[in-house]
Amino acid sequence: MDEVKCLGEAHEVDFAAYHGDCVSVLRQLPDASVDFSVYSPPFGSLFVYSDSIADMGNSSCDDEFTEHYRYMVHEKFRLTKPGRLTAVHCSDLPMTKWRDGAVGIKDFSGDIIRIHQDAGWIFHSRRTIWKCPVVEMTRTKHVGLLYKQLRSDSSKSRGGMPDYLMTFIKPGENAAPITHDAADFPVEQWQEWASPVWMSINQTNVLNVKNARGANDEKHLCPLQLDVIERALVLWSNPGDVVLSPFMGIGSEGFCSLKAGRRFIGIELKDTYFRQAVENLRGASAQTDLFAQEASA
Repeated sequence: MDEVKCLGEAHEVDFAAYHGDCVSVLRQLPDASVDFSVYSPPFGSLFVYSDSIADMGNSSCDDEFTEHYRYMVHEKFRLTKPGRLTAVHCSDLPMTKWRDGAVGIKDFSGDIIRIHQDAGWIFHSRRTIWKCPVVEMTRTKHVGLLYKQLRSDSSKSRGGMPDYLMTFIKPGENAAPITHDAADFPVEQWQEWASPVWMSINQTNVLNVKNARGANDEKHLCPLQLDVIERALVLWSNPGDVVLSPFMGIGSEGFCSLKAGRRFIGIELKDTYFRQAVENLRGASAQTDLFAQEASA
């Protein structure tokens, strides 16, 4: 691969991590070089992730975020091999009166579907990831979840908001079928994972974020649950595949990819996240090398 122009990078045999804007980096990668991608996109205009003008999270409005995100989705389509998939983890977003003019819910998951379809992807599947409404109420103090609101006027009450894992497939024939052995993937496991609602995702099974958090960061740094990534890798990638995360964060997708015997390309704009991601990736890579040495001994 030719040299990639970015703010910084780190390489090992099984991963390449780039510090920079994801669209700029993706444009420099070759066609059909990615087997699978999995990531959680930023929430445009809702949280401040960094002070960079290239940060999609700093979009001034939903339309601006959509415009920038479209560029990334088109590049991801070009990079993905025919017949292979991308998995996007997201949730819908709360509307507030001061920001949106009304209290309600934004169909962020629907926006993601439409953006991918416009870029040529085929909507493949959706898993709903159950989340405890009591935990959400404790964390957000959203009036719609409060018991006192139910008692005073339940027309303003709402249910908890789940996460979604949505997959999209690039048209064409998959040249490397993703197969499974009954001994490693029993039917009982498939029956659980085939459910439209994943009830058993451990919300606290995430990489440690302490070292990546900057002094001025908001409290939003929430890495993607490792359970979700591990399931996605098993279902939609083969050992040795190249897995991409355009919004790498602290490297959760890469950490799981390397431990599962995949290769990884990750891109992250925020400096503290990038440095923590490289540390996490090198740790996973070292573990993988150790296991390989023990297996061959």
